[in-house]
Amino acid sequence: MNFKIVTLGCKLNFAESSALGKVLQSRGHERVKTGEVADVVIVNTCTVTDTADHKDRQAIHRLKRENPGAKIFVTGCYAALLRGRQSTNELSEADQRILEEIDHLMPKDLERFTPAYSRDDRTRCFLKVQDGCNYFCTYCTIPYARGRSRNPYIKDIVAQAEQALAEGAKEIILTGVNIGDFGRSTGESFLDLLKALDQLKSASSTSVSEELVPSYRVRISSCEPNLLSDEIIDFVAHSRHFAPHFHIPLQSGSNEVLRIMHRHYTRELFAERVQRIKTLMPQAFIGVDCMVGVRGETDACFEDYLSFIESLPVSQLHVFTYSERAHTRMLEMDLYVVPMSERERRSQVLHAISEQKLATFYSAHRGEQATVLWESKKSGDLMSGFTENYIKLSTPFDKSKVNTFEQVVI
Repeated sequence: MNFKIVTLGCKLNFAESSALGKVLQSRGHERVKTGEVADVVIVNTCTVTDTADHKDRQAIHRLKRENPGAKIFVTGCYAALLRGRQSTNELSEADQRILEEIDHLMPKDLERFTPAYSRDDRTRCFLKVQDGCNYFCTYCTIPYARGRSRNPYIKDIVAQAEQALAEGAKEIILTGVNIGDFGRSTGESFLDLLKALDQLKSASSTSVSEELVPSYRVRISSCEPNLLSDEIIDFVAHSRHFAPHFHIPLQSGSNEVLRIMHRHYTRELFAERVQRIKTLMPQAFIGVDCMVGVRGETDACFEDYLSFIESLPVSQLHVFTYSERAHTRMLEMDLYVVPMSERERRSQVLHAISEQKLATFYSAHRGEQATVLWESKKSGDLMSGFTENYIKLSTPFDKSKVNTFEQVVI
């Protein structure tokens, strides 16, 4: 049998797709090359927004056309929610057609942690350290698709990370649904995990002192502000291998909207976290998740939100436009509904702020010395890579530099 895996959504999905592909190959199945027709197509889906659901459906139908006669399996968050709604007869017409046309492959148990890491990119490894979420924010369906928060033991994650380094990875990116909640299953803590990953046995060797050029690098993909403790920030600031790079979900800069969303922090706490990071690591890149147009976000709330965002010394915004999700508590609340045209306008406003902040961040660090990890992807005659604080740089392609660290001036 030959197969194809198509992944939509987050880094966690990519890690899980990679693990699934490895299992299939270990059983003698062959992954098809780009453009080839497969016997089996696996679509790993996302359901974070209505737009994500639409992309899932488009991908499934396209892959059916491109692979006539193939068996189509659908996994991931969208598939999990479809199966749950099937039992309650609450599927939309489009979703019902999907269910009638496809089989389902559900490799993970929502009560058990299924390990995964991506080895598709030799330079970077997306390492799954946690799954599920206990927060049940009023706008979100992910806990229903992913289950409750759970994680493996640190010793098992360390073993996977060291295997990735032995296979040639130079950068490990920690992924999960709510990774700051690590330890709920094992009685350990996220800080314990970070300390262990700062002491990995690396198969790499370098002629330059590791004080100048690291043997490997670790990034934290995303951490809720209420779980990003002072101790974690302090540790990253002084660690040997953790990059000064944080991604922190904000979702709204209005305390009233944060309360409606059932988030676990205030904007004042968020600002404290950002300020501590920039005090200890002025060079740190801080990415922020922002949502616009949720129910209850009045004009006054949005203006309050804008003022707060503009005041923060963050580097980039990841902007989501709210879409109504079935079975979420927000739909049961008697709240102001933001018109779609206004949601789109607010999204454009935040995207413009993001572009300005990113340009300011890049400009502020021009002329500084940094360490870049060169990647294998080629764009024309150029190759690119990222510094420890996530500044993307380019240089003429040189095969000998692929998957190596180099000290450069930005």
